[in-house]
Amino acid sequence: MTTPLLHRRCPGLARTLPFLRLGDGPTPVRELTGTTRDDLWCKDESGYGSGGWGGNKVRKLEWLLPEVRRHGARTLLTVGATGTNWGLAATLYARELGIDTVLALIDQPEDEHVREQLRRLRLSGATLHLTRGKWRTIASAPWLFLRHTRGSRLPYYLPAGGSAPIGVLGYVEAGLELGAQVAAGELPEPRHVVTAVGSGGTAAGLALGCALAGLRSRVLGVVVNDTLPLATSDLIRLAGRAAGVLRERGAVLDVPPLRLASTRDHLGGGYGHPTPGATAAAGVAEGAGLRLDPVYTAKAFAAALTPALEGPVLFLNTYGPRE
Repeated sequence: MTTPLLHRRCPGLARTLPFLRLGDGPTPVRELTGTTRDDLWCKDESGYGSGGWGGNKVRKLEWLLPEVRRHGARTLLTVGATGTNWGLAATLYARELGIDTVLALIDQPEDEHVREQLRRLRLSGATLHLTRGKWRTIASAPWLFLRHTRGSRLPYYLPAGGSAPIGVLGYVEAGLELGAQVAAGELPEPRHVVTAVGSGGTAAGLALGCALAGLRSRVLGVVVNDTLPLATSDLIRLAGRAAGVLRERGAVLDVPPLRLASTRDHLGGGYGHPTPGATAAAGVAEGAGLRLDPVYTAKAFAAALTPALEGPVLFLNTYGPRE
């Protein structure tokens, strides 16, 4: 699939909203067996991407990197935790376009997963600044911009997780893709679509994409980050900003009310802190052929297994392979 569904739906966007294909869609859907639910499905984003790197960050970069180029920037500046998947994905894909990446990194609980990710970051070519905490990172921002200005060009800033309104379009695209898969009979229309929420862009985009596709599915965002405002109202506001970008670029949209909610029931001690429920859920997922990470997807899968959650339930696997 070369032409994005958003461009097919609104052809004028091809001129005003550039897109760079980085993965092959549609990503597969399948029923999960061997779990505690008999109505559980998965849309597996893990293989979306190239060069051994997949997952949900790639869809955001398909819209963000062309925007960085459109502004003529030679460096992008972004933030994440020391185990950031987003920061590494941004670095690797930006490098292919000749764009340098600067990462401000905030501490998170350290385990083998985080140590290995930090090793990858140090080998990636990114310039790393260990800014330690949220407020110190904010205070460092002016210095970081000046330090990495090239000529008269400031770095192009991208928020954590790539969840700028244009980045959200990556999951508007995925929601439209899901709608096409339901229409083709590849899976029943989900009652709930469950995804992890670290910065909000995936859940907000999915809700907007599902609404535009005519699905009645409710997106349940499982909050795994306690350092950002990620209440339901925040996610709906972010989806509205993404819809605003589409309208500004020429799309004519009639957006139905969004079916979107967030929960902090699986957050535990905070970002990067393991929970017994997530550990158990990861074991169940492994038996169903899914590899999950402890920070994001294991907590979301724990929510998907909740008996009280009305089905059919679709779990969005956003964790990609690492090589």
